[in-house]
Amino acid sequence: MRILVTGSSGHLGEALMRVLPDAVGLDLLASPTTAIVGSIVDRDCVRSALAGVDAVIHTATLHKPHVGSHSRSEFVDTNITGTLNLLEEAVRAGVSRFVFTSTTSAFGRALAPADGEPAAWITEEVRPVPRNIYGVTKTAAEDLCELVWRDHGLPCLILRTSRFFPESDDRDEVRSTYPDMNIKVNELLYRRADIEDVVSAHVCALERAPEIRFGRYVISATTPFARSDATAIRADLPGVVSRLYPGYREIYAERGWQMFPSIERVYVNLRAREELGWEPRYDFRESLDRLARGEDPRSRLAREIGAKGYHAESTGVYTVR
Repeated sequence: MRILVTGSSGHLGEALMRVLPDAVGLDLLASPTTAIVGSIVDRDCVRSALAGVDAVIHTATLHKPHVGSHSRSEFVDTNITGTLNLLEEAVRAGVSRFVFTSTTSAFGRALAPADGEPAAWITEEVRPVPRNIYGVTKTAAEDLCELVWRDHGLPCLILRTSRFFPESDDRDEVRSTYPDMNIKVNELLYRRADIEDVVSAHVCALERAPEIRFGRYVISATTPFARSDATAIRADLPGVVSRLYPGYREIYAERGWQMFPSIERVYVNLRAREELGWEPRYDFRESLDRLARGEDPRSRLAREIGAKGYHAESTGVYTVR
């Protein structure tokens, strides 16, 4: 199966190219994992790149860190028009399946419950309320995937991925309170995935797309929480984690780490596990076990790729690309 991976010079794109060595990469930026240097906004470039292609994994996008550096029209051009170009040219080329990388950021304001309310339980049934142009354009691109599936029968699966980037947290108060790896391991409880698991979700989606035809899926590490924990994790997260993982405090204490006092949402990956046959490995339990053995809690793939960055020049906590 000949696969086109868009955004192949980026963080997820490179990871996919390492796992799918026969795939063809398309990106604006030249790199060892990019065979075609060009823009998805360029319809002729897209048409040429899709010649002889059987499947598309579309990861190319302007991301949340670009909101402050790129205009809304640039977001529309890349995230909406670029996706439409790929979808329509995929139909024209007779592509058999299309996997679109979306984001849990699309849920936007639905992720923040009011004071005193339980943590938000985020499944595919939650209606997105986009917070910024990034969320607006990603949800619009999702809708284009559904439209093209309905109109032309192109199997399209949408993966709403949670955090998997290695950059530091963009909130000053969080970075100043917790070590970086402490933050990332905490987030595996509710809002983060290891890139190796994100890649395996895309591979599963490729395999299942012709059978499923269309679907949206939350891709995040498997949470240990039940919905009945939603009030408790908002009020006393360390207490709930202690109940589920009695030895975690000792492992954290050895490193001077802390658990967050509270969390406001939980991403639930049950549908992806059941329908895609996806088996994510890197959850909070796995990280604790690795830390107890003195090992890095990240996957080999995450360690090898490292940080990619988003901008040509340094912008706050985001690295130079």
